[in-house]
Amino acid sequence: MIKGSFIDNLGRVYAMYTGGFLVFIILMAILEQFGVSAATIGILFVAFTVCIYALIGWLSRTMQVEAYYVAGREVPALYNGMATAADWMSGASFVALAGGIYFGGYGYLGFIVGWTGGYVLVNSLMAPYLRKFGCYTVPDFIGTRYGGNVARFCAVVILVVTSFTYVTAQINASGTIAARALQIPFEFGVWIGLLGILLCSMLGGMRAVTWTQVAQYIVLIVAYLVPVIWMSNKQGFGIIPHFGYGDAVARIQELEPLIGLGTAATEGAPFGGVRILTTPHNDPQGGMDSWKFVTLALCMMAGTASLPHILMRYFTTPSVRAARKSVAFSLFFIFLLYFTAPALATLTKLQLLDPNLATAVIGQSFEAVKSLEWVRNWESVNMLWLSDSNGDGILQLNEFFMRPDIVVLATPEIAGLPYVISGLVAAGGLAAAMSTADGLLLAIANALSHDLYYKIIDPKADTKHRLIVARVLLIVIGALAAMIASLQLTGILGAVAWAFCFACSGLFFPLVLGVWWKRANTQGAIAGMVCGFVAGSAYLYYVYTGGTPWMGIDHLRFGMIGMPVSLIAMVVVSLMTPAPDAETQAMVDEVRIPSGETILDAKH
Repeated sequence: MIKGSFIDNLGRVYAMYTGGFLVFIILMAILEQFGVSAATIGILFVAFTVCIYALIGWLSRTMQVEAYYVAGREVPALYNGMATAADWMSGASFVALAGGIYFGGYGYLGFIVGWTGGYVLVNSLMAPYLRKFGCYTVPDFIGTRYGGNVARFCAVVILVVTSFTYVTAQINASGTIAARALQIPFEFGVWIGLLGILLCSMLGGMRAVTWTQVAQYIVLIVAYLVPVIWMSNKQGFGIIPHFGYGDAVARIQELEPLIGLGTAATEGAPFGGVRILTTPHNDPQGGMDSWKFVTLALCMMAGTASLPHILMRYFTTPSVRAARKSVAFSLFFIFLLYFTAPALATLTKLQLLDPNLATAVIGQSFEAVKSLEWVRNWESVNMLWLSDSNGDGILQLNEFFMRPDIVVLATPEIAGLPYVISGLVAAGGLAAAMSTADGLLLAIANALSHDLYYKIIDPKADTKHRLIVARVLLIVIGALAAMIASLQLTGILGAVAWAFCFACSGLFFPLVLGVWWKRANTQGAIAGMVCGFVAGSAYLYYVYTGGTPWMGIDHLRFGMIGMPVSLIAMVVVSLMTPAPDAETQAMVDEVRIPSGETILDAKH
């Protein structure tokens, strides 16, 4: 029996949880050997993990404002790092990133560089100082730092647009996983995914989400590493693929000219208008390609440092020092997956291309490929498409279409691994999508209930009504996001890139200058948020509706338009209008001192 408080026994609790999960995996492997069907194993994996997360959410229920909004500010740095990593390891990172590298090759490493490098900005410019401020939400910081409800409202609007765009991608990912694991249409899968997400977050808010995310990180990192290590060893590259897959890249480069990469797919696959083009896997070019790589990385870096649901995580630590330490832990836990993603994409591509491997499909008989079980499984849920367009009976490179979003999920089946590994990967992908969706929905609901309802509409609202409003908003926003996700307007990675660009266009400079420039004032902050966000959004609309990208800045990089507009507007307007009062400037000075009292404790 465990004695003492839950916080005192975190190590023992999660060690028991991890042990139990490993035992469950072994049990599933035994059931597979006894002939239990793959469909049943997939359902058991998804059901078991979702039930565990829901149980944690139920046990963490609360009616205390500080527990609901910031987990009581008692989350140790190590566990906050794990929770942040899970919050960060969205469907884009777990499900779609390796698929982007698979199809887009070298250029998509810009996502990894940007998302990882963004935590340097979070640590050096944001997290410790926002924690010292003591706010509940990002609009809470904007509203208090700059004063007035207009600035707070602008921040709420940008947060809602950013987080809503992001959460549709996560529900898309959860729907993809549920569709395959439960063998149901994608349109129903998104609602199953949403139900699991709401069970984790609705009753306990940030406290429930935090402890659920720690559990989800354990599942997702085990699920991501196991198939890559297994596949690497099976292909002869050793059990640590991170350092040995360079030979696999070289082999792919040898194969690409032989299988006609120069005549890659140029027609769209029938997946909601998604066009899949296969490019050389390792093709670092100069000129415009280098510019596009750098701009993508910059947008992802600045977006990382502006994402409200990530910055909220650092409001939960006991102190400023713990917030800084938890950023370092976050980066380590994130690194484990990002260091693995290129290896997974490379080894999976080799599985399909190398004729020396039994799993190769390109150049094989069309009918033989169509008869493969994994091909039939993914075709049945409209995630993969084959077409013998030239009628020669041989599958060519431009006759094989696969949604980038399924590369990770399909890898165990492609590599011929036991189905228990596929079930594990599905559980890991669902954990990644659910953990981020929990954080995003909570960020939206908390901002609307705390900053819009409580701070602007009804400042006299009691705790009960504030939390009821937050929970109702969770359900409504989640349902709207599921409806949008079911339309599959863009791929997972594309929707996530939009969210990052929305965030950096409207929030990056108001947040940074709010900490580091005392002269920044209310009028400047409003101008920076409105002008940057509108300019970025207008450019996205222009490019997405067929406009010619300016200097290679496409719909994934529109933050490169919004950010400079935001900076110029904020600086010019701040200098043209009166400086903040002495009390505000003194507060900004105090924010930058690591020790001392949290500034807003007395105001909440």
